[in-house]
Amino acid sequence: MATSIVFSSLLAFCFCYVSLAFDPQPLQDFCVADVGGAVRVNGVVCKDPKKVTAEDFFFSGLQEPGNTSNPSGSGVTPVFAAQLPGLNTLGISMARLDYAPWGINPPHTHPRATEILTVLEGSLHVGFVTSAPENRLFTKVLQKGDVFVFPAGLIHFQRNVGYTNAVAIAGLNSQNPGVISVAANVFGSNPLISSDVLAKAFQVDRNIVETIQSKF
Repeated sequence: MATSIVFSSLLAFCFCYVSLAFDPQPLQDFCVADVGGAVRVNGVVCKDPKKVTAEDFFFSGLQEPGNTSNPSGSGVTPVFAAQLPGLNTLGISMARLDYAPWGINPPHTHPRATEILTVLEGSLHVGFVTSAPENRLFTKVLQKGDVFVFPAGLIHFQRNVGYTNAVAIAGLNSQNPGVISVAANVFGSNPLISSDVLAKAFQVDRNIVETIQSKF
């Protein structure tokens, strides 16, 4: 009997843990983000419902291409709770991704969201890598109208493999999925990670690490 109770308790704990790993479900019709509010919670505090208008559920801007004049040749236009307050507590967001010819969206992760990508224009080479110890790469070349999914927390990337601009729309199951760019976070941290640590981790000369760090 005692064993059964312990097992049931552990099972309940596991289900609770899984449910807490994603954005909480709303307990009311909406909770429009009070972006300018002084109170900070795990998310954004609700705006007074009496002051909510249709504009709180509206965003305009995805018709405009993102800026791709950068070293990566890509631009991201996010539509998270910060840009669309009505998304607060709803557990979803989206983004427009633009790629110059041969531009990339560098390897990165979304710690709080799975991403589903739809190609609107162009051809994209996409992929993600599974966790250790397998480190297995799943990759595919997508054409206009194709869809690909990147599981939550896994390193993934996109690359325009055409001679014209490419455009995609991404949907994510978090109002604030977060972005950890592998290169920028590792080599451009503030303060910098010791070059000795990175040299040993990447098995390269310290001068190479310092050269890469200088670019971030």
